[in-house]
Amino acid sequence: MPNINSAIKRNRQSEKRRSANRSVKSRVQTARTKFFQAVEDGSDPGRAEKHFNAYCSVLDKAAKKGTIKPRSASRRKSRAARKLAAIQSGTD
Repeated sequence: MPNINSAIKRNRQSEKRRSANRSVKSRVQTARTKFFQAVEDGSDPGRAEKHFNAYCSVLDKAAKKGTIKPRSASRRKSRAARKLAAIQSGTD
C-alpha cells in the first residue's frame, strides 16, 4: 500500500476505472455471445438481426466511454455484419 497521498488516490481511481471497464467489457461479451448463438442457430434471421443491433449498440457505448478503442468497435461490428449478411442470404 502506498504512503504518498497522490499514489493512494491513484490506486482508488484505478480500482474504480477497472471495475467500470470490466462491467462494460462483460456487457460487450454477453451481447457478442447472444449474437453468435443466434447466428449459429440460423433458423431465425430476424432474431439474429435483433441481437446484432444490440451488439452494435453495446460496442458503440463501450467505444464512447473509452473502454475499447473506436476502431476496435468498428472492426467487430464489420465482422458481425458479414456474419449476419451470410445467414440472411442463405449461405454460411
